[in-house]
Amino acid sequence: MKLTHALAVFLLLPAALLAGDPAFDTWVDEFSAAWMRADPMAATEAQYFSGAEQDALDRQLTPYSVAARAAQVARAQAGLQRLAGFDRARLDATQRVSADMLRWQLETTVRNLSFSDHVFVFNQFSGVQRELVDFLSHTHPIRNRRDIENYLARLNLVAGYMNEARAQAKDRGDRGFLPPKFILSATLAQIDRFLEGGAEKNILVTTLDERAALLGDLPAADRAASVAAAAGIVRDAVLPAFTRVRALLEAQLAVATEDAGLWRLPGGREAYAAGLQHYTTTDLTPEKIHALGLAEVARIEAKMDGLFVSLGYKEGSIKERYDRLNQDLQPPADPDPRPALIARHEEILADAVKRSESLFDLRPAAPCVVKRIPPFSESSSANHYTTPAKDGTRPGIFWANLAGPVYRIPYMRTLTYHEGIPGHHFQIALQQELTELPRFRRDRIFGFISAHGEGWALYAEQLAAENNWYEGDTVGLIGQLEAELFRARRLVVDTGLHTMKWTRQQAIDYGMLPREVDRYVAAPGQACSYKIGMIRILELREKARRELGDRFNLKEFHNAVLRAGTVPLAVLETVVDDYIAAKQGRQVALY
Repeated sequence: MKLTHALAVFLLLPAALLAGDPAFDTWVDEFSAAWMRADPMAATEAQYFSGAEQDALDRQLTPYSVAARAAQVARAQAGLQRLAGFDRARLDATQRVSADMLRWQLETTVRNLSFSDHVFVFNQFSGVQRELVDFLSHTHPIRNRRDIENYLARLNLVAGYMNEARAQAKDRGDRGFLPPKFILSATLAQIDRFLEGGAEKNILVTTLDERAALLGDLPAADRAASVAAAAGIVRDAVLPAFTRVRALLEAQLAVATEDAGLWRLPGGREAYAAGLQHYTTTDLTPEKIHALGLAEVARIEAKMDGLFVSLGYKEGSIKERYDRLNQDLQPPADPDPRPALIARHEEILADAVKRSESLFDLRPAAPCVVKRIPPFSESSSANHYTTPAKDGTRPGIFWANLAGPVYRIPYMRTLTYHEGIPGHHFQIALQQELTELPRFRRDRIFGFISAHGEGWALYAEQLAAENNWYEGDTVGLIGQLEAELFRARRLVVDTGLHTMKWTRQQAIDYGMLPREVDRYVAAPGQACSYKIGMIRILELREKARRELGDRFNLKEFHNAVLRAGTVPLAVLETVVDDYIAAKQGRQVALY
């Protein structure tokens, strides 16, 4: 008789450990709730509470202050102290993974406080000016009249929030922690797009109008009054606050330099090492990651060369041939090709749903859709995924960057697999639905673990290639390899910028788009998480295949990895080891 993974683990655990330690679960729930009460915006995104408590949080913004960060670190330190007091031998398998994951996340929170100055408050990739606008225009729910009232309450807080962020950016700049000129220029351009057109055409007003129009029980007059109120707040408070930020960045631009990496800042090398540890969840040095990237680039380019030759592209570097192929595939500029490109992404996504049935037992119930990134932030934004609402009011969304005028046509299939299915949507939406996981893991309330999350999405791209999803589509297969090459080049460029004094132009000459280079400068180490995570997942899959032989089942391996949610790579290894032990009939180790 065959056992499922969950039942096998259950039967192999000692009887005393089956129930785990109820006190641990109680404490984790209480600690997580306290953490979320201090982060109203995250509480809104997760709809973590209910009733009056959630409603009150839906009217607040998460404090953006030095005192708030210090309070968060104090909570993390208290959590670590309490976590150390639990007897590991009394925890069950799920609790041990939770304890290991929480310990890593809280330790990271404490460690990162030392490097707060190295984070650019305003930047084009993850700056306050962008994330706040994205949150209000897309994440804050508009389901009824009360949500609109809460939206307006939050909108009234935006100016104060931006003033506090501006004060911190000025303080850091005055102490020598300035972004490079090109980061400031990209951020200024983003702010200019936000400011243009006046209040009535501002994204914080137009998106409210669009979403309120979908409410069937809201009279037109009430909708118009709410939109007018939003326009008034934006005109009188929000736009002036953004204008003040713009003036600061203009002043900083005049004294900033073109030097790109963290090496140029006080404590920059230590800050970068902490960034790599945070994003890769490993202790790999910049030098090792750089060498790994160079080796991977050589390996992938050799595979691509043969495919290009088969299509008649025989001359030039891999990048030059890819650019020629991509140019040959460009759609006409008129009419606007973006609607057709979105439709093509939707077709690929629907096909991926069907193909995934042979590889996955576990699939999320929530749907996934494709949308274009808003033009406000499109020119400096990356493709990305946002989670579905747990109440079903918002699907998982793959946000496609269609800034143009040149579109990455060979890349479309693998991008859809990465951001949608079976990539981020399968992992993140499913994690949210797994009721056997504690709440903090389902909702990722202590942060997204990039090495596993992005590693999984890149693994999903390769999984499609391994299972002949590109059969008869050499262009699409080139796109898949180019995407992997892109992540391998990131290892080289990210480490080159931040420790080897590469210039922005060197990184561009190596094959990266300017906006991608700017992203690596704004988020040091994050770009390394993809390939490091993917390689580790493949290594763990090979370990399971090698040790289990004929008993290895790909669906079961995927079940084990997906049921864990996003965890540090060392914790993922223990999860896979438990899966292997259960299949072999051995007792799960008390790691």
